[in-house]
Amino acid sequence: MTDMREAFRECVMGASPGEQAVLSRKVFPIIVRSTITRAGEHSGANRAAGKASRRVGAGDLIFVSSTSFATLGLAEPFLAALARLNFHTPTPIQAAALPPLLAGRDLLGVAETGTGKTLAFALPILQHLAAQAGSPPPFAARALILAPTRELALQIEESINRLSGDRRRRVVAIVGGLSRAMQVQRMRGGADIVIGTPGRVRDLMASRELRLHEVRHFVLDEADRMLDLGFIAEIRRIAATLPEGRQSALFSATMPAEVGKLAEGLLRDPVRVAITPAVVAVPRIAQQVHFVAPPGKRALLSQLLADPALSRVIVFTRTKRAADRLAETLDLEGVRVSAIHGNKSQPQRQKALDQFRDGRARVLVATDIAARGIDVSGISHVINFDLPAQPEDYIHRIGRTARAGAHGIAISFCDAAERGALRAIERLTGTGIEIASGMPAPEPERGHQADRAPPRHRQRQRARGHFTPRTAGANSRAA
Repeated sequence: MTDMREAFRECVMGASPGEQAVLSRKVFPIIVRSTITRAGEHSGANRAAGKASRRVGAGDLIFVSSTSFATLGLAEPFLAALARLNFHTPTPIQAAALPPLLAGRDLLGVAETGTGKTLAFALPILQHLAAQAGSPPPFAARALILAPTRELALQIEESINRLSGDRRRRVVAIVGGLSRAMQVQRMRGGADIVIGTPGRVRDLMASRELRLHEVRHFVLDEADRMLDLGFIAEIRRIAATLPEGRQSALFSATMPAEVGKLAEGLLRDPVRVAITPAVVAVPRIAQQVHFVAPPGKRALLSQLLADPALSRVIVFTRTKRAADRLAETLDLEGVRVSAIHGNKSQPQRQKALDQFRDGRARVLVATDIAARGIDVSGISHVINFDLPAQPEDYIHRIGRTARAGAHGIAISFCDAAERGALRAIERLTGTGIEIASGMPAPEPERGHQADRAPPRHRQRQRARGHFTPRTAGANSRAA
């Protein structure tokens, strides 16, 4: 309850005492429900959340219903697009973020991956653009959305195109790993919305093949992931070129100090929305741990995959090399498998995702590049072959299953060197993970490095090629 009250205080920052009194009666129940409800779940708790709020101007506090998109200020064409796509009930982040963004306010949103943030920022941009006449100048953009990975940027592009319906907008994805020349060609006619990763955006800015002087709407998505990937300096350089009168929104799953400082520089008097201020366990996911020594992990994985109930599985490894080796082993055993990590080209990564999404691959072996932003329905199991170094990444990994109200299972392998990581995860989630097999082994002495490759070895690993499994479907055996 302390975390929830802290979230409430964050959300009402800047409101008068009288407004806070009203908010405490009307809005605090939404924050409580949102904190204990699975990220992205359209549950009865969400539907019964009652009222969300927005503070449009000084002294102007407006309450809106969270039970229908029709009450949030969206124009009829976008309501029709949502109905066509079977979106009927806004998630808490959508109910809280749509009204202030539609009203032109800046926004700071703290919400987990999978809560519906893309609709929360895409719909206001599309509605604002619909009110503007004319076309953007060559190489110019009217709206800029930055995402940490190519996969997430392309997913946002797809979502915006679906929401646009018949009112198509010029949407250009500017990301590494795809043809730069093709992206430049598309920018010749200008773009209503550019969705990009920081590196390629800066590249085209440097050659003046992307010009940001026309940007009126700026969104930074997954800001904490940007921090993890070292993009904060690039983002500051990009933001420094944007017009001062723009509308800006920043979304993040967590709020480390560096992201908070970034928000202070980017946003003007923002509305603050904290839907999931503390990372919590996902109720619809059954979590299990197997205590197993490193040499036994592959045999245990093969044993688990012999069960056909593991119908669509993501297996997470800590390193790219481990992902390749594990995918190769599974492929030789007849498992229909694809692999995805940062050393893959964008076409290779997209092909792997497509094979996994359409069922040609039963297993996707991945590093944490796939832990956020990749939305594949029907994932039955997530297996942590290696526990993540950061406990928050565990939440993002297992959140790939049990989406849209479904149930899922998360299985973790834990060796002696990973005991500390397991304890950190249990502290974060506030619950112990069920032991499925094995007994905790004594932890190695502090400073033990046997499970870590020395720096030179890691450098050699990066220089090596990586495994590309045989085309999914080529195997006649179904593991």
